[in-house]
Amino acid sequence: MSSRTRLCAKLLKLGFEPSQLLSWLAIRHAIGDSQTVLDVGCGGNSHVRVLEIPHLTGFEGYRPSYEKALAEGTHDRMILGDVRQLAGAFEAGSFECCIAIDVIEHLSKEEGLEFAKNMERIASHRVVIITPSGFLPQGHAEEGDLQAHHSGWEAAEMREMGYKVIGLLGPKAWRGEYHRLRYRPRFLWAVLSLLAHLLWTKRHPESAAAILCVKELKPGP
Repeated sequence: MSSRTRLCAKLLKLGFEPSQLLSWLAIRHAIGDSQTVLDVGCGGNSHVRVLEIPHLTGFEGYRPSYEKALAEGTHDRMILGDVRQLAGAFEAGSFECCIAIDVIEHLSKEEGLEFAKNMERIASHRVVIITPSGFLPQGHAEEGDLQAHHSGWEAAEMREMGYKVIGLLGPKAWRGEYHRLRYRPRFLWAVLSLLAHLLWTKRHPESAAAILCVKELKPGP
């Protein structure tokens, strides 16, 4: 069984819809051959674990999520820390890849720009950022969590920062908080979302629900 087939089987078992499968295949491709990966703002149930990365480190700022990740063994190593203070947590080039899935939008614009720069310093090969396409209103799920959105990120500005960008999850108008489909029956809209992704939003990320941004880093002198 190929690695792609294994990954799809795992994601289907977790209940992922078709367009989400394609998103995770794209994330796997973006990470590439990285052997050491820092999963920033990983939460308590990061699905990065299904990607079969040899050395996966999690970094989480919300203690209940950090403790859940520890209990479930989602990463080879877990670190409790504030993503806004990432610069002081690791030396330059500590990981081949830094990935942040639905994290940067929880920061202010100024904090987010600094956050991206810090990941680029910590990574030696590449940085992968997944975020809603533009601002997606979202509040707290529970008191004290870090789920509220404070900024939006457009495909054009990520390109200006040196990232290659593709669209994920079909049209943004079809999804709300946590990228959940707005309409029912969910199965029908999941299929339509997949088709729209393949036919349009993958190549036109400004219309997509989410964007996958990848920056390949040049080796130092």
